[in-house]
Amino acid sequence: MSGGPSRAWRLLLSLSLLAAVLAALGCLVGSTGFEAWTGWRDDPMALRIVLDIRLPRSLGAWLAGALLGLAGAIAQGVFRNPLADPYLLGSASGASLFVALSMALGGLAPGTGAWLARLGLSGAAFAGAMLALVLTLTLARGLAHTMRLLLAGVIVGVVLGALSTMTVIWFPEIMAAQQSFLVGGTVFIGWTSVVLMAVTLALCMPLAWLCSPLLDALALGEATARSLGLPLAAGRACLIVLLALATGSAVAQTGLIAFVGLAAPHLVRSIARTSHRWLIPLSALTGGALLAGADLAARAAIAPRELPVGVLTAVFGGGYLLWLMHRRARDEEGA
Repeated sequence: MSGGPSRAWRLLLSLSLLAAVLAALGCLVGSTGFEAWTGWRDDPMALRIVLDIRLPRSLGAWLAGALLGLAGAIAQGVFRNPLADPYLLGSASGASLFVALSMALGGLAPGTGAWLARLGLSGAAFAGAMLALVLTLTLARGLAHTMRLLLAGVIVGVVLGALSTMTVIWFPEIMAAQQSFLVGGTVFIGWTSVVLMAVTLALCMPLAWLCSPLLDALALGEATARSLGLPLAAGRACLIVLLALATGSAVAQTGLIAFVGLAAPHLVRSIARTSHRWLIPLSALTGGALLAGADLAARAAIAPRELPVGVLTAVFGGGYLLWLMHRRARDEEGA
């Protein structure tokens, strides 16, 4: 499309600037709503709150959204399905099950204030997401058949989700904590989480970008991709691993944030029609902006109380996708 690269460049710069603005605003929004930054130098406690709580939370929200946006772009490209999201291979159900088991058997729960408890839940969520991927690949007998892989992901997700529900029924005392994980949140993100997600993003982004020609070829069909001599099996395996790694890292730190990974690539495509070479980084930046903005809204909307950020992303993300479907249906009828 004419003007596509220039529009993509403008979008890239705008989203990068927006990330800096959201991080700055995140330092100004606390439990009492918006606060000016005057007086921080004279109040060591206020400065500590900003540096140890608000700043890592804002950066962590952006990083988690960027990982989900990146994973969403990969999923939609690999499966050639605009409705594919990062949780398609059962990783969400696997993470939910392992978090429930950790809380039930180990006595761990978010909000205890112990960094070891939080690290235990994060590790359990990541391990559960990875186990779900392994089960999906085993059930699908590899990556050769996309439809079989999709069906295997659905089956694994349903089964692990049922086991998670059974765990909560057997241990009802974990119900509230499990619910907070299922709706997603950024309350407990600290500097350790920020570093882990930043390292994951720094690893996944360049590898996904290198695989972008394969995603462009897959968009034309698997037969076309093979005719171009691209390493289809190895490239698809690499992309699936990156999808699982990005999704697992985000879920481990924030819980199940809905619609960010699904909506981010759609937003990019609605602004700039471009190849995956641009779509991948732009989707990551858009996902980061979506979740960081939702985190700010969750803090400020009903301060001093706080909304679960996953609820906001579900409402606004779902509303946007419904509007997009309605607009496309109207355009098709008009054509």
